[in-house]
Amino acid sequence: MNKEKIKEIFSQIYFNLIILGVFVIMSVLCVCSLRLAMIENAKRMGTALSRSYSIEEEWNMIAYETLIKQGTDFIDVAKRHMKNTEKWLPEYLLSIRNMNPEIDVKPYVVIDGALFVIEKFQGMEQYDYTKAIWYQDAMKADGKIIYTDIYQDFATGKQIITIAKKCQNSDTVMAFDIFPENFAVVDNAQILPAKSYYFLCDSKQNLLYYKTDMDVAEEELQAYVKELTTKITEGKLDYAESYVYNPEEEKRSVYYNISENGWMSIVTIPYQWLMQDLYTIAISYFVIFVIFLLIAVLMSARQMVMNRDMMQTNETIQILGNSYYALYRINFVDGRYEMIKTTDAVKAYLEPEGEYDELLRVLGDLVEPTTYLKFVERFSMENIRKLVSEKVGEYGGTMLRKFDNTYKWVDARLLFDPSLNTKEVVLCFRDMNEEKQQQLQQMRLMKTSLESVRQSEECRNRFFFRMSHDMRTPLNAIVGLSELAQNYVQNPERMKEYLSKIHISSKQLMVLINDILEISHLEHDNMTLEQDTFDLRICLRNSAKLFCDQAEREYKNFSVDFDITDNQVIGDEMRVTQIINNLLSNAFKFTSEGGYIKLSVKEVEHGEHTTYQMVVSDTGCGMTPEYLEKIFEPYEREMFHAKNIPGTGLGMPIVKNLVSLMGGQISVESAVNRGTTCTITIPFETVAVEQHDDTEDTYQHDSEILRGKRILLAEDNEINMEITVEILQMNGIEVMKAWNGFEAVEKFGKSEPYYFDAVLMDMQMPQLDGCEAARTIRKMQRPDAQTVPIIAVTANAFAENLAATTAAGMNAHISKPIEISVLCSTLVELTKKRVKP
Repeated sequence: MNKEKIKEIFSQIYFNLIILGVFVIMSVLCVCSLRLAMIENAKRMGTALSRSYSIEEEWNMIAYETLIKQGTDFIDVAKRHMKNTEKWLPEYLLSIRNMNPEIDVKPYVVIDGALFVIEKFQGMEQYDYTKAIWYQDAMKADGKIIYTDIYQDFATGKQIITIAKKCQNSDTVMAFDIFPENFAVVDNAQILPAKSYYFLCDSKQNLLYYKTDMDVAEEELQAYVKELTTKITEGKLDYAESYVYNPEEEKRSVYYNISENGWMSIVTIPYQWLMQDLYTIAISYFVIFVIFLLIAVLMSARQMVMNRDMMQTNETIQILGNSYYALYRINFVDGRYEMIKTTDAVKAYLEPEGEYDELLRVLGDLVEPTTYLKFVERFSMENIRKLVSEKVGEYGGTMLRKFDNTYKWVDARLLFDPSLNTKEVVLCFRDMNEEKQQQLQQMRLMKTSLESVRQSEECRNRFFFRMSHDMRTPLNAIVGLSELAQNYVQNPERMKEYLSKIHISSKQLMVLINDILEISHLEHDNMTLEQDTFDLRICLRNSAKLFCDQAEREYKNFSVDFDITDNQVIGDEMRVTQIINNLLSNAFKFTSEGGYIKLSVKEVEHGEHTTYQMVVSDTGCGMTPEYLEKIFEPYEREMFHAKNIPGTGLGMPIVKNLVSLMGGQISVESAVNRGTTCTITIPFETVAVEQHDDTEDTYQHDSEILRGKRILLAEDNEINMEITVEILQMNGIEVMKAWNGFEAVEKFGKSEPYYFDAVLMDMQMPQLDGCEAARTIRKMQRPDAQTVPIIAVTANAFAENLAATTAAGMNAHISKPIEISVLCSTLVELTKKRVKP
């Protein structure tokens, strides 16, 4: 080796040592910084955990506070209106204890100088409640809820906490005894790190509850917690790096949170657990350091033994690597090539060395014919010399090259490095067929996706443009006609005309809004189907009833035909009604005066699951073939024959989705000016065969049944109250108003048994919502509480909301805005079924 080479080797060794030293320093600094960051993160995590536990305990307390507040409110009301306290109060206390099995309480009440409990205890006669801390604190708080610290119960000798509250309108005090084991964490228990402990203390540092696996006595554990709370109070554990040792001499970090009532939640986490990732990282750094050191030694040794006569071929291979299937050294001075690496197909026609033009000819024969001239031009000797003169280090592109009669994508490159050789370039070829195919596929997918997005965007834009027009049209009519009606108060005929048009426009607007909400529900996969037993014949007959008046009013012919024997099926009655209503609504909408609309229903397959075919046909304007192909696409509408007919273009997509959810199929046949026929088939599980008399298919409703009935109406909106009262009174019904859920419960409770024939309950009301009010009525100890029909009146008719009304004990629901016929038919059906003693 010459001196320059030795000097170069030692320079490389010196450089490696510098890099190694920098790596060691940086590693130490990183580990230290990481340790501080982990400690800070641990503090944030531990504090969040303790705060989360406090919140969970506070939520537990809210349940007790809500229960005792409801209890004192009820006693206030009951004390004014009910006598014989000794009779009803013990039963009420028992109902509180049994009301929610998840909340374990022992309720008792001091009323009119007497203590009432569910179960008498030994020594009760000698027990002076006036000296009890809970009683004295409750009297001082004057209506506010108080908590005691933990103390020993007089009756049982157990450790308890008492929550108490004085009634607003009397000196009556209600109290609950709560046992410490009720504070066991549930929601957050699974997120506590391994070997971590949790302690809950009251405001006097008494231990209420703990979660730990330490094997120590209760007294020693209390002393340890006392030590923790003292250090916390003194601020000794506020620093991120502070720690303590537990009775088992284990180093632990402590995190805490203090609630508003003075209770303290404490979480302790093993210090070793917090630092375990740091230990792993430190070991990893050490392993990397050793590897780095070995690599540096090997690299230095390699530099020392490197031969100065390393072949030029190895230098070329080192530059290009092994990713190319063919390599050629091109001498652009004398115009010759040297083959370094090639394929068998080329090797059969080409010498290892030769004229470059010959190499270009053989390679050109393998290039896809349409790109041959471009390949020859790019890699000609003249172009190579031009690129070298311009100091272009890399040049090339992709092309199709034949491999065994199959064309594949390859990347052809010219590489030039004047520091290695000033007379030569390297021509290399790399197989990139798979990569190129993926790129082309991605481009095709991207193009398809962009086109899909563009079409969807155009479709939605058209939809919102039409919605703006379609919604403003009835809204403009409602606003304009309302203003005109005010000017014709003294003209009944003109007033009646305006009100009729306002009603029609309102119905149009309601249909638009319902369709938009429904398609949004379906697009977000929020739709679920109920599985209840219902009468299919009655369901479809009731749907048809709604269109009989419209047929008469619009001078259209409407007929219904049933050919079914299995009436009782299991499914979602509301969704079946929605499907038929959509189809009939479309048929009426697109059929002119004098036209025919028909609904026919028959059984086509029998068995455990019977298939029913429902056909809605009309003689309306029909559809073009182009629109018929897109009828189930959202936001699409027939723009030629029905451009002046309002609608969202969402009705048929909604029907299609619902039918598919039920496992059914739908088909549509239509022709311009020849009408439309929609056929759906849906399988239902049948329950029992019922004989049905077709003479009962009547579309009239017996309003005389409702005359004289008494209805309790709960509604907090004044205008809605006025409308509903007027509807009911028009049908001869007596109405008692309740302006919120609490008032509805109170008026029902004060009424004589079976006084009310039904209850109409709005869902969104102050104090008690409709569902809570219904549950409260169903729990009342009176003979009609379980049988009185309760009907939900709701503006939110989604399935999950309606399921909530059923779970609350309601018999049916009416959607807002209220339709008179639907309300009256529902009342007739429910009051007919009810049997009074």
